[in-house]
Amino acid sequence: MPLIPMVKWLLAWRYFLKRPISYLAVAAVSMCVFIVIVVMTVMSGLVREFKAKNHAFVGDCVIETDSLVGFGYYEEFLSRLQEQSFVEAVSPVAKGIGMAVIPQITGEQNIGIEINGIDPAAHSRTTNFASILHYTKNNVERVFSPSYDPELAGCVVGVDVIPYRRQADGSYYYWQQPVPVQIVVSSFPLNLKGGLLRSLDLVSTKTFYYSDDVHSGLVRVDGNAVFIPLEQAQVLFGMDTPFARISAIHIRFKEGTPVPIGTARVRALWQAHVQSCKGRPGADLLDGVRVQTWQENRRSIIAPMEKEETMMTMLFLMLGVITVFIIFVVLYMIVAHKSKDIGILKSIGLNMADILMIFLVFSVFIGSIGSLVGSVGGAVFLYNINDIEDWLYAHYHWQLWNREVYAIGDIPNQLQPELILSVFGAAIAACVVGALVPGVRAARMKPVQSLQVNQL
Repeated sequence: MPLIPMVKWLLAWRYFLKRPISYLAVAAVSMCVFIVIVVMTVMSGLVREFKAKNHAFVGDCVIETDSLVGFGYYEEFLSRLQEQSFVEAVSPVAKGIGMAVIPQITGEQNIGIEINGIDPAAHSRTTNFASILHYTKNNVERVFSPSYDPELAGCVVGVDVIPYRRQADGSYYYWQQPVPVQIVVSSFPLNLKGGLLRSLDLVSTKTFYYSDDVHSGLVRVDGNAVFIPLEQAQVLFGMDTPFARISAIHIRFKEGTPVPIGTARVRALWQAHVQSCKGRPGADLLDGVRVQTWQENRRSIIAPMEKEETMMTMLFLMLGVITVFIIFVVLYMIVAHKSKDIGILKSIGLNMADILMIFLVFSVFIGSIGSLVGSVGGAVFLYNINDIEDWLYAHYHWQLWNREVYAIGDIPNQLQPELILSVFGAAIAACVVGALVPGVRAARMKPVQSLQVNQL
């Protein structure tokens, strides 16, 4: 006769409570769930924050060339973009590599830098430039005018460009006001064919004065970037002659415009612009220009972190295999020691499906309780993880990441409900899979064999 469903649950619960090894299985499952939730929350948080920082730094869409020569005929295209109903803001940028000397701090030592020529007001409307400034975020129009002498040519540097300012706990030392630090910037001006523009004066050099920092949270920006006015960058790179050129156009779409759709529309406009410029001097430079979404533009930087996240996920799949094996061992031992009980149940009329269901329900108890304990423990640990790290640093000078090396502030600890539900469900599924073989073995036992004298 079929067993009443409630009786199956009661029998499974009795087995769970009466076997101490069940508690070890719960502890193993909870530990696996705890580890997966904590590590995946931190790792996915790092990747999510890194993507958000890159998105904010470049805007929604980037029109860019890899050539240091740049491309021209951009003014009319900027005007066309600004007429589009889906475009919020645009920012022309001149980019190039160069060298910098900070005489008051590093003496005559040269450091490699990435020079970015921007219009600060336009760039702030397009990206998060204003929000990552320290002194002038509320007055971005004055960002290139040093507060100690507005007549001097100012520049903004990545927060790590001027050395010795990052402290061991990851915080930065800031002066109360910008100090008059000279930054001598040099670059190589190029002609339209990529050759040196000035044969007698191979290097363009200009002295700027420190006016502000940017702290983007991106290592390459904070450690190498220098921002100067667009017109002065064009002079340094030779992009002011024979006609004005830039390296990129950053675009921000209006709210509600999906990035892929907006980018496709910009790409169509750009292709039409390239066709309209055919035959004009220097128009061949437009052929090497790409129109990309921010994800495509930053792919080389984001992809390694995404691969690390994928590898971490694969490693945690192995934890699932371990959970299956643990439940298999536990259930196999219980079946071996409970053959008498199984024989009695079958002798009073329980069928194979009833016996199998009892052990599957038993595994569900282990998976559910273990997942609940692990999830709660993981949530509590994540809630306090930054306080725990601060305490460890204060007492033992230990950090999960050395903040002098990595551009990480607080450890990401925002719980993702979908992650917890996925791990919770996967843990229960793993327990059920681990219980299948022992459960089938128990279901196939014959009452005569299990109730033999040598079994009693």
